[in-house]
Amino acid sequence: MLSGGSKGRRPGTPRPGTRFRTARLRTPRLRAGVPLPLLLPALLGLAFLVLPLVALLVRAPWRSLPGQLTSVAVWQALRLSLITATAATAVALVLGVPLAWLLARARFPGRRLLRALVTLPLVLPPVVGGVALLLALGRNGIVGRWLDSAFGVTLPFTTAGVVVAEAFVAMPFLVISVEGTLRAADPRYEEAATTLGASRFTAFRRVTLPMVAPGVAAGAVLAWARALGEFGATITFAGNFPGRTQTMPLSVYLALQSDPAAAIALSLVLLAVSIAVLAGLRDRWMAAS
Repeated sequence: MLSGGSKGRRPGTPRPGTRFRTARLRTPRLRAGVPLPLLLPALLGLAFLVLPLVALLVRAPWRSLPGQLTSVAVWQALRLSLITATAATAVALVLGVPLAWLLARARFPGRRLLRALVTLPLVLPPVVGGVALLLALGRNGIVGRWLDSAFGVTLPFTTAGVVVAEAFVAMPFLVISVEGTLRAADPRYEEAATTLGASRFTAFRRVTLPMVAPGVAAGAVLAWARALGEFGATITFAGNFPGRTQTMPLSVYLALQSDPAAAIALSLVLLAVSIAVLAGLRDRWMAAS
């Protein structure tokens, strides 16, 4: 005989009003205290990364900043940096997207070695990259000697040399981003396009490229930001000539010795560009995490 409070209720069914209490008991607690041995190094690491940026903002000459940014030398360096970084990104797009497709889609011996060589400029010291460019594309370099004798083209210590140096260090960022996007994309769409009569290049241009466009855009932004901040390979391969090869990082380095206020002003511009890049890639990083 069932009591009035449990009439019509099946055995094992929770009583009315106890559902939420039972759910709370069965839900695991996600919040836990952070161990002190982990919290202290984490806070020190955060301070180590943030404190220099805060010091840059605190010591910035805000009153004289407009005058610093409108000076002729700063404007020349800024203009040259924007032009060369954009040109280097264009070179990276033309050469890097097909290279990323080759690494992601093609199967051939030595693919892992090729991927290692492509990513090598990421860990190679930029000065070493500049020396390698001189040995390859300098007047007495392996390829540069032929370019000079056959076409009269000399790349070192020119604006074109700045573009080459920046593209050398920036293109791996684009290749890695596009390759990862290509690996995540379903290759069956390409195969379906080829079965309908499209060539491999047409399938890539009309099907694959629109699918991986966000990854290409993210890689291009990363490559542009890396090219804008390049220093070591540029000064080694292209030199430091105002108006011709003196980009913003080189101008910061020189101004720090004679005009620290101008160096801080240029550093603030580069910091603003970096923050803008992070803000632009925020949605992509959030989706990846």
